[in-house]
Order: sequence, then structure tokens, then C-alpha cells
Amino acid sequence: MTDPVFVIHGVANRDRDEFAAAVSALAAGAGVDMVPVHWGDLGAQDQYIDAVLPSPRADADTLRGAEAPRAVPVEPFTATAVAAGPVPEEQQLAEFDAAVRTCLEAEDGPDEGLRDADRLRLDPDEILAHVREAWADTEWLRHTGDEELLRETGRALARSLLDEAGFDSDSDVGLRGGGVPGDGRLRALVRRRLTDLDRVAGAAVQAVGARLNHAMRSRFGPGTTRFLGDVLVYQRRQEAIHARVRQVIDEVSADLGRGPDRPVRVVAHSLGGVIAVDMATSAEPLWTDSLVTFGSQAAFFHVCDPRGGQLAPYAGGPPVRLPASLNRWTNLWEPLDVLAFAASKVFRLHDGTAPVDLPVDHPASIGVWTHSAYWRLPSVASVIGEVMRRPARTD
Repeated sequence: MTDPVFVIHGVANRDRDEFAAAVSALAAGAGVDMVPVHWGDLGAQDQYIDAVLPSPRADADTLRGAEAPRAVPVEPFTATAVAAGPVPEEQQLAEFDAAVRTCLEAEDGPDEGLRDADRLRLDPDEILAHVREAWADTEWLRHTGDEELLRETGRALARSLLDEAGFDSDSDVGLRGGGVPGDGRLRALVRRRLTDLDRVAGAAVQAVGARLNHAMRSRFGPGTTRFLGDVLVYQRRQEAIHARVRQVIDEVSADLGRGPDRPVRVVAHSLGGVIAVDMATSAEPLWTDSLVTFGSQAAFFHVCDPRGGQLAPYAGGPPVRLPASLNRWTNLWEPLDVLAFAASKVFRLHDGTAPVDLPVDHPASIGVWTHSAYWRLPSVASVIGEVMRRPARTD
């Protein structure tokens, strides 16, 4: 068989030369002649993505400035300052209480020099009782499970109260005086200081979160646009993208893929696999003898949104029968690739056999983001070479 194998890329591929180099390397590893089919110039536009990214703004509720925030290192506590789920209040207050007691009982520190009598006025149990009473009214602190944030807030409250005791040390009134019956002044002061600290914590989280949000969206916005945008664009521009694939095939031979007498062989990655299956099963199909997909979503797309053409919707029962225009299909998936989906449970080939879902090995060297790693895996090239060298089926 002398006809080449046509290789269709997936999402986020804009560099034609880079793609051609990847196909050349894959062809060398597989031992078969390959022709790259590049359609990335028809994909999503990302050059104006900055125009839709929200800019930080200044208002009464945030500490964000009017200009784009500077890149700053994210403090460790901000990533977990607001917990993913409810945090037991007793657990929060245990950290808070320990910090308050440690600070009040310390011999040195910023409060050194206060008279013992002033220190004795601050009863940790009394303070914690007031904190517990006001805790439900906090907006940010009651949601956090971050131990460091809780401890630092407890220390800050204790130091604030010690400072207040120091200012009152020349009077006989102290924190409990001022004409407020009983411990009313201490209660009011704890509530006021806790509210202030809660606002500071909230403002810090919002400010750093805004910077992180802006930085991430500015840095990853174009890539996200290419990745998700190509999927959206393909739904609208199927005809143009299919025409590009057909154009590249016609440049080799106008007879290729037009009928069962001279089917094509196709290798496709990611969304390229969806394109290949759509074309092979359309009303006017691209007759395909052998298809190898890797990291692809054809079955996922069909389950979510039936593809039409010659395919019946999948109803959760028997698999969907593929037409004879898609003769053989091997579907490779990498264990850590969250964008790779199986095909054998959803589809059956025209002879009643299932597409071959084949896992590929996960070398530690490729890390955890594996969706683009297939191109570099010798095992992928080996499978492609084996499949593409098989004689065409005539049944």
C-alpha cells in the first residue's frame, strides 16, 4: 500500500511548521509515510482575548486598584483561606484559643513591661466566650480552616487587647470600666477588634485572589481560548474544516477516500479524532480503511450531542453501529489523560466487532499533563505502524 497516512491534529495547534515536525517524527517512529493535515488557522481567534478579561476595579468592598495588579507571590494561607467545605467551629476556635492564651501568657514580646495587674485583667476564658459569641457574625473567618490564619488572628486580637490594657493601666477603670456594667467594655472591644480582623482577612484574600485571577487569566487566557474555543468553533465551522481535510487528501490523489475501492488511512489526535469520525460517518463519507485516534473524544461527543450523518443516537443500550465507511478503528488512551475517552462501549464496527480501546504506558518522564504527550511516546508510534501496515480488509 503506497498511499500515505493522513494525520489530523487536535485543538490549540496554530504553528504549521511545529505540527509538520511532530508528524515527521511520528512517521519516523511508526515507519510509515505520513501527510500532516493542518486546520489550526480555521480555529478560534485568541489575539483579542484581553478585551474580554475583566480589569480589577476599585470600590468600597475590595482593595483592588484601578490598574492591573502587579505580579506578587501568593502567600500560602490565601490558597486555603476559604475552605472548600464547612469547618467545625470548635476546631477553628481551638486554634484561636491556643494563640490567645500563648500570647497573653508570654513573658516577652511587644507587650513586655505591662504590669502584672494589667495582664490579670485579661482572662482567656472570658475573651474566648466573647469571641465565640461574635464568631457567627464574621464574614470570612468563620469559613476558614487555615490554622495559620486562625492563629495569627488570635495573636493579633490578644496583642490588641494587651495594648488596650496598657493604655488603661494608669487608671483604676481598665478594660472593665468606662461606665459599662460588668465586662461590657471587654465584650464590645473583642467584638470590634474581631470584626476589624475579619475585614482585613477578607480584604487580603480578595486582593490576592484578584491578582491571581488576573494573572492566570492573562497568562492562560489565549491557551484556554485555543483549547476550548476550537471545540466551539468546530461545531460552527465543520464544513470549512472538513473541506480543509479533503483538500489535503485531494492534493495527494483526488480518488482517495471517495469510495470503498481506495479508502484513506488516518491518524488523529484529540479533536482531530472527532473530525475523522464525523467525516467517515457523514452522509457523504470519507471512506476510511484504518483509523487510529489518541487522546480523543469521539464517543464522548456522540453521547453528549449525537453527531448525525449515518450515526444513530446512543440510548444507553446496544452500541451504535458504524457504517462500512469506517472499516477499522484503534483508539489509544493514556491513563492520566482526562480528555481521552473509550469508544468500544458506545460503538460497533459494521462487522459487529468493537473498536479497539488500547491503553498506552505512562512513563514518569511525561509528568501529569499527558494530553499532548502521545506524540513523543514510542509505544504510540509502534501501534500506529503496526495498524497501518496491516492489509486493507475487503469484507
